[in-house]
Amino acid sequence: MKHALSTLALLALTTLPGSAQEAAPEGATLWQLDPGHSQVAFAYDHLGFSTTRGLFGGIEGQITLDEAAPENSAVEVSFPVRAMLTGWQDRFTDLMGPDFFDLPEGSDARITFASTSVEPTGEKTATVTGDLTLNGVTKPVVLEVELNQQGENPVTGKPWIGFDAETTLKRSDFGLGQFAPAVGDEVEIEISVEAGKAE
Repeated sequence: MKHALSTLALLALTTLPGSAQEAAPEGATLWQLDPGHSQVAFAYDHLGFSTTRGLFGGIEGQITLDEAAPENSAVEVSFPVRAMLTGWQDRFTDLMGPDFFDLPEGSDARITFASTSVEPTGEKTATVTGDLTLNGVTKPVVLEVELNQQGENPVTGKPWIGFDAETTLKRSDFGLGQFAPAVGDEVEIEISVEAGKAE
């Protein structure tokens, strides 16, 4: 039961605005994301010839987990747009250019996600709904989340938790629909996150 409750709140953790660490309310536990082991990957169709992939690093955020009443839990996550990794500099330049994000070097624009509800769907799964802000546009997004493991991190000796989540977005919903449908409008998102219990 404990793992199931952890899943719902924790699973919400998939994307929200990073903020300074604050004390958790009474009865709740604060978890801090591990940016070195958290990432958001994306994939989309390129002209029907291939699937193009990339990912974002620099993930920051925290989870306030109320295991007794997981519906009261909260998640805050964010990451910089220019932390995108594409594997090809020309693609990165195009995506940061005027056809897409239009972000010059040094821009601190961020992608954020704030959960609005958490609904358990199984012992280790949950549906997490939240507001995604991308390219200055905020839209509701539904994430399917699965708890991977909760326990002691064998490296740090600290309480740790990790989960995966996925969803599909339409980039045109966020003002990024250039060249669709030749370049796929739908973008598959896969998230994998680790978090440590805040001290």
